[in-house]
Amino acid sequence: MLEWSSGKIFFYTAPIDMRRSIDGLSAVVSERLSLEPYDGRLYVFCNRVRDKLKILYWDRNGFCLWYKRLEKERFQVCLTGETVMLTDQQLRWILDGLNYQQVKGHQPRIYKGYS
Repeated sequence: MLEWSSGKIFFYTAPIDMRRSIDGLSAVVSERLSLEPYDGRLYVFCNRVRDKLKILYWDRNGFCLWYKRLEKERFQVCLTGETVMLTDQQLRWILDGLNYQQVKGHQPRIYKGYS
């Protein structure tokens, strides 16, 4: 499992040809997203069939490319062509097969002490 503890996560929801590797995906980040692939953020890509997912990120001195292929299931994402900012939890939900847009956790409660 990919371990990621902070930072911004960008999910490019246009379908991507999974034959693209580091150079091709970093070009998508630069040209289509107008972002810098060397910034240490995670960039998430999915294919049209939604059974393959790649995550590109820069780690100190080189690119890392994480790849997951599902054998029978599909990732529960909508491929709209937009770029969506994800939280760490939303990325975990996607990888676990959940629809990150529909999952809602408990709302935090803040209690103030008595004065």
